[in-house]
Amino acid sequence: MKKFSISDIESLIGVKAHTIRAWEIRYNLVPPKRTPTNIRFYDEDDLKMLLNIVTLNENGYKISKIAGMSQKQITDLVAQLKTDWNNDSVQMLNLSNATIEYDEEVFSGILAGCIKEMGLINAMDVMLFPFMKRVGMLWQTGAIDPSHEHFAANLIRDRLIVEIDQLEMPDKPDPKRFLLFLPEAEMHETGLLFARYLLKKCGQHTLYLGPEIPYQDLKKVAESYKPDYGFIVLTSLNLGKNVNKIIGKVMDNLNVPLLVAGSLISEFDILVKDQLTPLKNVCDMVEFLEDL
Repeated sequence: MKKFSISDIESLIGVKAHTIRAWEIRYNLVPPKRTPTNIRFYDEDDLKMLLNIVTLNENGYKISKIAGMSQKQITDLVAQLKTDWNNDSVQMLNLSNATIEYDEEVFSGILAGCIKEMGLINAMDVMLFPFMKRVGMLWQTGAIDPSHEHFAANLIRDRLIVEIDQLEMPDKPDPKRFLLFLPEAEMHETGLLFARYLLKKCGQHTLYLGPEIPYQDLKKVAESYKPDYGFIVLTSLNLGKNVNKIIGKVMDNLNVPLLVAGSLISEFDILVKDQLTPLKNVCDMVEFLEDL
């Protein structure tokens, strides 16, 4: 069973370490265990209980009241909240719990319920993109394993492909051609697949190449496909300091107007260039594509 430090727990549940300690001291809520050398740690059961406590607390239950509940009462109350698909804070915590447990059935059920109730665009905006950003940061800090990120990302990827396949493409008098790809060292497809969904919804044509396309291949593809736009998404944290260099390389090899989305675009200063359109959030993406 995996062991978590209090700093790991702080990152995973979004509550400061001193608050977690205050809950422990004042209410004896989820006291940590200790190793033979007296080092404090939490196990997976402790993490699940803390996630449940945070879920109730964020939905109006005071910590003092939660402390008087049994574990079964807490679990039952959280189960009642799980069907509130529009409650993004609850569903974010549920997704986190399912990810930690590698529970594909629960994770897929949450995805399906939220998308059905909220619609794909809203679900991606308020829940799934923030969730994946948080998972990526937790992986970078070592609070969760890389396998957890792959588990969540692949299930979201699979769901997006289903949504794309089910979407009816409207007739458009003069559709544009979009070349969708991720440059070298960028592997996270969630944003790019979502862009493909939006483009199909708007009646635009796409050629989807996927992740880690070599720069030298772009000229060949562009000469053959003759796109009106290129579209990339940049989210990998380790690419942050090189974001403008990456965009420059893509533009040098593509030689068509370029749309760039992804979390790195809102976190780093993007150099203004001709034929470059940064899309900092879902609203920017939807507005730009709908105005074409």
